[in-house]
Amino acid sequence: MLENYSNLVFLGLAFSKPYLVTFLEQSSDPWSVKRKESAAIHLGSKPHKCKECGKAFDRNSVLIQHQRIHTGERSYKCEECGKSFNYSSSLKQHQRIHTGEKPYKCEVCGKAFNCSSYLGKHQRIHTGEKRYKCEECGKPFTNCSGLIVHRRVHTGEKPYKCEECGKAFHSLSSLSKHKIIHTEEKPYKCNVCGQVFHVPSKLSHHKIIQTGEKPYKRKVCGKAFCIPLLLSKHNRVHTEENPYNSQVYNKAFIYPSRLSKHKKICTKEKPYKSIHTGEKEYQCEVCGKDFQVSSSLSKHRIIHTGEKPYKFEVCGKTFSFSSSLSKDKRIHTGENPYKCAVYGKAFYYPSLLSKHKIIHTGEKRYKCELCGKAFHYPSLLSEHKVIHTRK
Repeated sequence: MLENYSNLVFLGLAFSKPYLVTFLEQSSDPWSVKRKESAAIHLGSKPHKCKECGKAFDRNSVLIQHQRIHTGERSYKCEECGKSFNYSSSLKQHQRIHTGEKPYKCEVCGKAFNCSSYLGKHQRIHTGEKRYKCEECGKPFTNCSGLIVHRRVHTGEKPYKCEECGKAFHSLSSLSKHKIIHTEEKPYKCNVCGQVFHVPSKLSHHKIIQTGEKPYKRKVCGKAFCIPLLLSKHNRVHTEENPYNSQVYNKAFIYPSRLSKHKKICTKEKPYKSIHTGEKEYQCEVCGKDFQVSSSLSKHRIIHTGEKPYKFEVCGKTFSFSSSLSKDKRIHTGENPYKCAVYGKAFYYPSLLSKHKIIHTGEKRYKCELCGKAFHYPSLLSEHKVIHTRK
């Protein structure tokens, strides 16, 4: 029977099917096997067992395909790039990369995919289904890969390391975003102020901050945010979710910066050691800017939230920081606590006193690159540069 089948394949009257050849080599009747397998499927039995790992299957053809995992056999080869596969279905799926064929289309948004499993994952975005749940904190995810990355928050695992600076990350996408910093390439420019960014998401966040728009609102308390990440973080206050765990004391925290601070207390590490080393371990989740101490990060975050909790009752003006409110109060009270030791002139801001002192020292640190003329202040240098542009 094997000889007859081989002749039919040679003449082009039949397709070569590896599983069928295996049956015939074992002197089996493939059609009688098919009938037996059909009965096994209906009965729910799995008579075909793998000798290597013990896994059982309802069909012998599926067992043969499975055994290729152990043998490493890849009999299906792509003629385009030479890549080989265990299964014909895997080869067929791979070939769509070369042809650009995407037969699986989403009925909701029209997005197409080259694999049915990718479409299935995508559809969960529309249905809101989150079948993968974190055992540690209960947070659900639409796909398994999202859960795997999230678990690293609890374990502290950072498998993706930057070859340039040695900084490690939870996910490959975070590392890819970080690598752009080393290239110094900032192709995304703001049309309003001209500020440039490494990635388009940072530019989008920047634009929202400029407009003052806060489209992401919490229904429970009514608090609004400019980006979804900040809303997600705020939600933890209401849900009491603490995803960042200390493995030493079994204590949990809302933010990674708080966990980092807690670890320093446990290890008795000096918190201001980073000031001397120059290390910046506190990173802003929105724009990626790094800070030496957590308090600086907390102050910086207000730029993104646009929050101004400090209000002066006299003029009604609001401020992001208490120090800014104190400065404004001095304008109304006329208080000038910062006094020049040489002339006795007083100022309400320490920065104004510092500027004034330059007059006494004669220091001119701001130099024109075109003519070499130096100035006390950057504002005077900017005014001077206009002369060169007119020429």
